[in-house]
Amino acid sequence: MKKGFLIMILLMGAAAFGQTADEIIQKAEDHMRGTSSYAEMTVTTIRPKWQREMKIKAWTKGDDYSVTMVVSPAKDKGTVFLKRDKEIWNYVPSIERTIKMPPSMLTQSWMGTDMTNDDLVKESSLKKDYTKKILGTETVEGLECYKILLTPKANVNSIWGKIYIWISKKNYLQLKTRFYDEDNKLVNTILGKEVKTLGGKIIPTVMEVIPANKKGQKTRMTYTKAEFNIKVNDEMFTTQYIKRLK
Repeated sequence: MKKGFLIMILLMGAAAFGQTADEIIQKAEDHMRGTSSYAEMTVTTIRPKWQREMKIKAWTKGDDYSVTMVVSPAKDKGTVFLKRDKEIWNYVPSIERTIKMPPSMLTQSWMGTDMTNDDLVKESSLKKDYTKKILGTETVEGLECYKILLTPKANVNSIWGKIYIWISKKNYLQLKTRFYDEDNKLVNTILGKEVKTLGGKIIPTVMEVIPANKKGQKTRMTYTKAEFNIKVNDEMFTTQYIKRLK
C-alpha cells in the first residue's frame, strides 16, 4: 500500500507539470546541440584589472563526441580538445603531442578561464549521473522557467553536492545554472543571455560563468556562428585527425 501510494504521488507530481524533469533536461540538451552541431565562439576572460579574448571552433555529434579547437590567440592556436565517449584528449601543437587527460584534470580551469575542462567537453552527464526533481517555476530573462534540482546518484563520483537548473517552458532554453559543493556552498553560476535566432534555432547567444566570492571575475562565451544537424565525419573524432585539424 505504501509503495503504491508513493508511486501515485510521484505520478501526480509529474502530471502537474505535464512532463518529468528528465524529459525537460533531455529536450534542453537536444535543442542546444541537435544530432550534431558546429559553432564559432569568442571566449572572454574578465578580471578586475584585465581581460583576455580567445576564439574557438567546436563540433559535436550526439552525446559522446565533441572537438574544440582554439583559433586565437597565436600562442594557443591549434590546441584541440577531443571527447570520445569517456575519453578526453588534448592535442598540444607546441610539442606536437596528444595527451589523454586523467579524471583529476577535469576539475581544473580550462585555458585560464572560469570554466573547467569538464564544462568544455561535458564529460559528466546530467542525464545519467543525477536524480532530478521539478521544484516549481520562476521567471528568468523574462521567460517562465522550470526550476529543477539535481543531486548526484550514490554511485557517482561528483564534485557537486547539488545543481539547480532553470529551463524555459518555451523552446527549452537553459537560462541559469547554479553549482553547489558538498558543503552546500555556491561555487559557480552560469547565465544564458541575449536569446536570439542563430543557425535556425532560438538559443542564448551569450553564456556567462560567474564564480562565487570572486568580485569582478567572470568568463563570457559569445556565439558568433552556429549550425545544427549537419553532416560530421566520424573521422574527426579521432586522435589522428585532431593533429591535422586547421
